[in-house]
Amino acid sequence: MAQLILKPGKERSLFRRHPWIFAGSVDRLDGRARPGDTVTVVTAEGKALARAAWSPESQIRARVWSFDAEAAIDHAFFKRAVAASVARRSAIPALKGQEGVRLIHGESDGLPGVIADRYGNVVVLQLTSAGADKWREAIVAGLVQATGCAAIYERSDSEVRGLEGLEPRTGCVHGELPAGGLTIVENGVRMEVDVEGGHKTGFYLDQRDNRLLTGQLAAGREVLNCFCYTGGFSLQALAGGAKSVLSIDSSGPALASAQRNLALNPQLDVSRAEWHEADVFKALRALKDEGRRFDLIVLDPPKFAPSAAHAERAARAYKDINLFGFRLLNPGGILMTYSCSGGIGQELFQKIVAGAANDAGVDARIIYRLAAAPDHPIGLAVPEGEYLKGLACQVG
Repeated sequence: MAQLILKPGKERSLFRRHPWIFAGSVDRLDGRARPGDTVTVVTAEGKALARAAWSPESQIRARVWSFDAEAAIDHAFFKRAVAASVARRSAIPALKGQEGVRLIHGESDGLPGVIADRYGNVVVLQLTSAGADKWREAIVAGLVQATGCAAIYERSDSEVRGLEGLEPRTGCVHGELPAGGLTIVENGVRMEVDVEGGHKTGFYLDQRDNRLLTGQLAAGREVLNCFCYTGGFSLQALAGGAKSVLSIDSSGPALASAQRNLALNPQLDVSRAEWHEADVFKALRALKDEGRRFDLIVLDPPKFAPSAAHAERAARAYKDINLFGFRLLNPGGILMTYSCSGGIGQELFQKIVAGAANDAGVDARIIYRLAAAPDHPIGLAVPEGEYLKGLACQVG
């Protein structure tokens, strides 16, 4: 087995159990290894520390599978790891009865580059690293064994695969998708899940608890949901007794899906729902010019800053939408605002929102911090990729 030799002092992050080894920490590779092959990580002094997956195309040159330098990284290893991840979710009381659940969350489950989301009897798998891609068959077999699912659909079409030198891959890797489409019930509301063409793995599981909170806060309020996508926040607001819900998105197909989702829930009052296809930034300005006001506003935009290099431009965009959000609130109104940008940290996001409130001339206080990652346990490190940050602010 090839050995990845670290530069002097670069083993410190591994002692803290961080599973990433960046290119700048690598002195050399002794031996030959193809992308995804397992290598032994060794200090400059020759001490073996871990077993990791080699990825020569990525700035993250290796991702640790095990901090036991003698561990066998084989089919049995992945079946055990997958089974343990699934079992962890089974033990979480809050997930009982949920039809949409994240089963594997990358590094948090000791499986870098592996995401697996369950929607009813279908599991959607996303493999984003060279190591995960190499062990596809073992991971799929582990999921089938641990879940008994009828189908596994692969959605390995994330842009991050390109950084690993991998081509996109999609399609069924086990069983077949249900012919009539796929729906789940989330906190009493039925929703479509488009595992083939929807964002991420077909649904935004990370917002499940925040959608529920929106419903709990919506009773009797006039609600504005911006970047509404397929209407998750909108439907929970209606279920919670909102007086009205205006939902805005620039995507016609997304709004069509949202309206189908509303039709799936005959218990909800369609007369309280209004759908508007428009650029959200322009729509917010128009609503301000019209003198419209709302009691609860949800801002859940797409990723503005994929990396720290985009943070400055993204900060301006976040500032703009939050500024308009505060200006459109009635006294006592609540702004629920989110960022999924990896380049915008929680502290910076809070500063942006505070600056927007100040510029809007409102007295706002944080009533909830809404940072979340879908169903991820205490693990080795923050999961790979974007993570959700959010604040619920009430104005005086």
